[in-house]
Amino acid sequence: MKTKILYLDDEHINLKLFEINFKRKYEVFTAPDANQGLVVLDSHADIALVISDMKMPGMNGIEFITIAKTRYPAKKYYILTGFDITNDIQNAIDTGLILHYFSKPIKVSDMEIVLDKALKM
Repeated sequence: MKTKILYLDDEHINLKLFEINFKRKYEVFTAPDANQGLVVLDSHADIALVISDMKMPGMNGIEFITIAKTRYPAKKYYILTGFDITNDIQNAIDTGLILHYFSKPIKVSDMEIVLDKALKM
């Protein structure tokens, strides 16, 4: 059985590209915003990994993960950003809110290494 992962991004093309690149290895769920991401998590309690874009309308990735982690503390959380690491992202790493941050564009092989390592923890 494939590990279930959730990817949030407000850009539809990024959701499709993520799904295309990772569907062979994982069961991929996607959401276009934080509120929909919470709905997906509520519907699929067995999602193991959550990757969120940082910049989204309404609620950014850190805000989303803060809420999601209070509901689902055992899941592993990651941020994806097209920008340089911010103080908010560094603080999220330092406090254990997220395990790692990824830069856009995604390097599929690098991301798979990090995710596989997390699944073995």
